[in-house]
Amino acid sequence: MAKHGAARDNERRRKSAATPLARVEGKAAASSAPDLDRVIHERLRLGIVSALAVNDSLSFTDLKRIVNTTDGNLSVHARRLEDAGYLSVKKSFEGRVPRTEFRLTAEGRRALERYLDHMEALIRATRER
Repeated sequence: MAKHGAARDNERRRKSAATPLARVEGKAAASSAPDLDRVIHERLRLGIVSALAVNDSLSFTDLKRIVNTTDGNLSVHARRLEDAGYLSVKKSFEGRVPRTEFRLTAEGRRALERYLDHMEALIRATRER
């Protein structure tokens, strides 16, 4: 069931990625503007993706510290990003200690770029008013 939802979200994102913001008669046309990527738009998930965009990889502990959250919150939001194909997760052991390593996927990097382009277009349109 989760994969089906993630596939549906990915398809919706691809369809809405064509133009960040349409302009009609000098004003932003809210009805023709595509929806923000709801997977990334959530505050904690945006923090996770942003942290991974500037780091090759981060351990669970490092990422938890950077985004200032709990183990449970990080797990839930990282799973959502993983299900959307934005993160890859590698689990291993160092001795007897479990280690979880996160990386941003190419799809995750593209989604972040689309999201940032969209936000920049919204900011420009707002400032032009």
